[in-house]
Amino acid sequence: MVEKSHTSGFWPSIYDPFWQMGQRVAEWLAPASEAAGNDNAYRIAVELPGVEEKDIHLSVEDGVVSLTGEKRTEREEKGETWFFSERQYGSFSRSFRLPPDAEGDKVDAHIKDGVLTITIPKTKPKKSDATKVEIRKG
Repeated sequence: MVEKSHTSGFWPSIYDPFWQMGQRVAEWLAPASEAAGNDNAYRIAVELPGVEEKDIHLSVEDGVVSLTGEKRTEREEKGETWFFSERQYGSFSRSFRLPPDAEGDKVDAHIKDGVLTITIPKTKPKKSDATKVEIRKG
């Protein structure tokens, strides 16, 4: 369900190390996610702890689910001495290419306990319109 880009060609580009480093940094900053599916739908769960619903933007265009948003910081530092902070703030973006049997116009999303769950129904298999043909002799 998630499509990753690969470089093509035998000889690496001189820019490949920088591109790969940038891609790794982007993946590190992107929210963790998981994708699954069953007979009826696909499900994408994205961890967004501390992100307010108003700061999340979800869209579907040309078979791609795009998620963007921002985790904002509002810490007051008066009289406090910070020893370390491992919390991440800033903008994020994730994209997921949908398979052909996904109904991108019927996406449902809800957030609970810092996890955004996106559900995309699958199209129902079409009934065969096959007609039985009798074979005649001669």
